[in-house]
Amino acid sequence: MTISDSTEIFFNKKVITYEADEAVDLSGNLVYRLAIDDDEEAEMPELIEQFLARADKSQLDSLIIGSWGEPYDTGADEIIACLVKHAAQLPQLRALFIGDMTYEECEISWIIQGNYTPLLNAFPQLEELRIRGSTDLVIEPFTHPAMRSFTIECGGLPAEVAEALAASSMSNLTRLELWLGTDQYGFAGDVALYRRLFAKLNNPGLNYLGLRNSEIADGLAQWLAGEEAIAHLDTLDLSMGTISDVGAEALCASAHVLKLKCLNLSHHYISAAWQQKLKALPIEVLIDDEQDGEDDDDEDRYVAVGE
Repeated sequence: MTISDSTEIFFNKKVITYEADEAVDLSGNLVYRLAIDDDEEAEMPELIEQFLARADKSQLDSLIIGSWGEPYDTGADEIIACLVKHAAQLPQLRALFIGDMTYEECEISWIIQGNYTPLLNAFPQLEELRIRGSTDLVIEPFTHPAMRSFTIECGGLPAEVAEALAASSMSNLTRLELWLGTDQYGFAGDVALYRRLFAKLNNPGLNYLGLRNSEIADGLAQWLAGEEAIAHLDTLDLSMGTISDVGAEALCASAHVLKLKCLNLSHHYISAAWQQKLKALPIEVLIDDEQDGEDDDDEDRYVAVGE
């Protein structure tokens, strides 16, 4: 699997690409995506300045930053600094996605990110943050009561980022989605780390937990199957990873899983027999995109998104 399409819906709004020769209209159900092609000489901070000069900054509630020209050479720190500079003029900004680009623009594990500490401090009203890419991604422990949806999409999530999240507080979080990836592209960590992370970020309002695209999916499934706290979730999402019969057996035997509304295991290495047992559970189980591979051979299993 590769990311071949730009985001079409974000913050429950239709995404449109900003064009310099068209009026900026924030009155409708639209969110603008700012992007620069490789062959353009413009830089993203300049494009942001241009866009904000033409928009009603007091009404801007969502924004997407796409490719910034050469994201495999230049990181997002200047983009973050530009947004932070305008923070006082953006009181309604509630949702931000930095890194919305396809594999043709930049492979996910080549995207150079930045330090999000200034942004999280500057926008205490932010409710949704979505980040794609983890190279040079820096997140320090933070407290953010307004945050409701937090997502990192990558081919390999560094342990330092996960440790920082495990020391953070988002007391009103309803959706947590992390792509763990593979150690070939930067993943480091273990089930114990994500157990600590979940213990810190879990709250009664959390209804979606996604630990996706993971090469340790079986271990995560075995832990979560015995985790009483998942019972209040609507959705447990372990899709895009390398889950096999080992994880499937643990999930099938769990009384806590039965309290979910949806269990997502799409892109899997589960045998036909265990697929049938999962489908027999009295909840919605998503189990499409079966992969070829030996259940007992980790080397023969791959996450959906790596490079």
